[in-house]
Amino acid sequence: MRITILGSAAGGGFPQWNCVCRNCSRLRAGQLRCRARSQAQVVVSTDAGESYLINASPDLRTQILSASFLAPAKAPRHTPIAGVLLTSADVDSLAGLLHLREFQPLRIYATPSVRRIALEENQIFRVLNRANPPAIWQDFPLDTWFSLAGADSQRGEAPIGCRVVSLGGSYPDYVSDGLRRSLPPGEAVVGLVLEAAGKQVFCAPALAGASGEWKKSAWSSDVCLLDGTFWCDNELISAGVGSKTAREIGHVPLSGPGGLLEEFGPPQRGRRVLFHINNTNPILDEDSPEHREVRDAGWEIAYDGMQIEL
Repeated sequence: MRITILGSAAGGGFPQWNCVCRNCSRLRAGQLRCRARSQAQVVVSTDAGESYLINASPDLRTQILSASFLAPAKAPRHTPIAGVLLTSADVDSLAGLLHLREFQPLRIYATPSVRRIALEENQIFRVLNRANPPAIWQDFPLDTWFSLAGADSQRGEAPIGCRVVSLGGSYPDYVSDGLRRSLPPGEAVVGLVLEAAGKQVFCAPALAGASGEWKKSAWSSDVCLLDGTFWCDNELISAGVGSKTAREIGHVPLSGPGGLLEEFGPPQRGRRVLFHINNTNPILDEDSPEHREVRDAGWEIAYDGMQIEL
């Protein structure tokens, strides 16, 4: 199993197109030792070359074109992408599905609530049904192992196993009040445990902190891809670009009491990688004390194009 991080930034990417925060301004001026980053996108691939997207970022088309292993291999149309696994109904998780509308059959995995939001609240996603056969939406079972039904399993090869962990977040603001009242809270935001050949990866781009159950899955995994959105709880407020705290918008900050670095402790097994990093986060600056603190604590900071072999 191979993990490829095609995009490592939070929504808006880095630098963000309309942002003049300290990080974005210094990067544009060539005064920051740092890499530019596109919006968060993870791909998990089997040894046989079949790939699964974790979410579908707004930058997905460009990200696919940057990855030679995702190029079509057969005429007239083909893709090694066997499915898309959605962890939430956030715009940054869903928007890239529209890049996959070119009459290509797809299998999209999501909780029943995220599926309903996509198809009932956003009729534009029905464009995916133009393919022959149309897109197949498959509901995630919570906290139950199941196999991703790609071509590998049809050829008799061991498929990737998946288990979905509820993270206790909330539904996006754009969801109507009527639909929101009918949706169970546990299906709003999930993390994914993926397993192949005895190796596990845990992926959670958004950790709200409402539930600690995810830690069990993270501790037992060989690689953890975790929410690195904000350094501190009042980051957006301090930067003058927002009025809510990190926790209020569904992200546990890295630092401070109850922050991810404190709560998860030093690595005891495998690799821990921070991704979905907001443009305001000082860990992006490779010369910053925050960057050094994260690295000294045993964490890795994701960058676009990063690959991990398991």
